[in-house]
Amino acid sequence: MHNLITANFALHVSLDQAEKEYVYSVLQHKLVKKNTALLTAGKICRSLYFVNKGCLRIFNKNTDGTEHNVLFCPENWWAFDISSFFGKKPAFYEIDALEDTDVFYLDYNALEELFLKVPKFERFFRILTQNGFALYQSRVTANLSKTAEERYHQFQKQYPKLEQRIAQKHIASYVGITPVFLSVLRQKMKTSDNRNEIRYDDADNDR
Repeated sequence: MHNLITANFALHVSLDQAEKEYVYSVLQHKLVKKNTALLTAGKICRSLYFVNKGCLRIFNKNTDGTEHNVLFCPENWWAFDISSFFGKKPAFYEIDALEDTDVFYLDYNALEELFLKVPKFERFFRILTQNGFALYQSRVTANLSKTAEERYHQFQKQYPKLEQRIAQKHIASYVGITPVFLSVLRQKMKTSDNRNEIRYDDADNDR
């Protein structure tokens, strides 16, 4: 049950058996149905979530209801509104489930206690937030400087195989285009791939 999250911890810290048993004891677990909200804007983010199976998304809504997907969180990703969680202030972002999702989670008090009992977790979550900030900067830069096609390629690289699991409208929102334009991009790429395959076949025939 804890295999994936244990491996995630092991990316940045080495835990002995007693430390593992302690963190297992404070981790909470639940199954989240598709389309269920874990956080709504204006509420305080009380928990940080680790996706054991399934996929969450972090997004924000305009006043007209238009959604902007900021981050997808499939298996082995963490999801929370960092400013709301640590600052105990109303959340700007929302979190919901794009699939039936299995999550582990920690509330603020449990995390603070974990830092005291197993100090190396301060290192783990420091690195986690550093990596998250680097990803956020990359997203901002991409939105300012890259073309829609380049942003779509970046999505595919960031989330291999996720494209087959979630709705086209969510991918389009993440990339910053309409679903119609996403269909155009996909068709363009498919046509380009087919042309390349034909060129390779012709080259083989010439040998």
